[in-house]
Amino acid sequence: MSMRSAIVTGSSSGIGRAIAIRLAADGFDLVLADIRRDPITGGEPTEDVILGSGGSAVHVAADVASPDDCAALVATAVKRVGTLDVLVNNAVLAGAESKPLLDTEPEDWDAMMAVNLRGAYLLCRAAVRQMLAQPLDGDTRGRIINITSQHGMVGCPGHFTYSVGKGGLIQMTRQIAVDYGPQGIICNGVAPGKIVTGTPGDLSASEEGLAYVRSRTPFARLGRSQDVAAAVSFLANEASYVSGSNLMVDGGWSAY
Repeated sequence: MSMRSAIVTGSSSGIGRAIAIRLAADGFDLVLADIRRDPITGGEPTEDVILGSGGSAVHVAADVASPDDCAALVATAVKRVGTLDVLVNNAVLAGAESKPLLDTEPEDWDAMMAVNLRGAYLLCRAAVRQMLAQPLDGDTRGRIINITSQHGMVGCPGHFTYSVGKGGLIQMTRQIAVDYGPQGIICNGVAPGKIVTGTPGDLSASEEGLAYVRSRTPFARLGRSQDVAAAVSFLANEASYVSGSNLMVDGGWSAY
């Protein structure tokens, strides 16, 4: 069996890093897409971790808001392996630009949507074009996994553009599943709850934020990046009749 390929955006840090490392362990050749190579929280670059563990990966500096960069990512995956089997849209902008509606300036909206929604659209479009040109592998030609959020399902107080963007990404997931499922393309979302990453925007970084997320999470601990990576691995490997879903990885937050 030939090696399969996967693109993971935002793969240098946090959840994206964990997803990339997990998929490499699953036997995928990884195209690691990020505007930076070094992890925000320090440590070895994701590419070095994967290569050091005997996996296969290459880092590509990419801005997902650029159509040319998105096309280059797909071309890199195909050049290395011959196909694009899995796309994971994980890149996200969260932080200073995410504010309540009345405080959100047009430039805040544009900055967040460029990454959180436009980037996913551009890369999904490039990926679907490639996948449609590939032969069926069993029932499928390729899989897309969009990292959404529990806050695409419910409002996130004070974070207008982030929540709206994630809601749009969930609908994008459904739309692709409906439009291209007949041609063998599977598209799903994975919606993390409160995941402790140590990166900017991590609500658990402050005592107040930590108390809030613990009070809203029924499970006995908060989430880890590896929890999200395990869900992505399931959708990339084992799930065969799951498409158009938005898998909650939130410790029961949405059931509360």
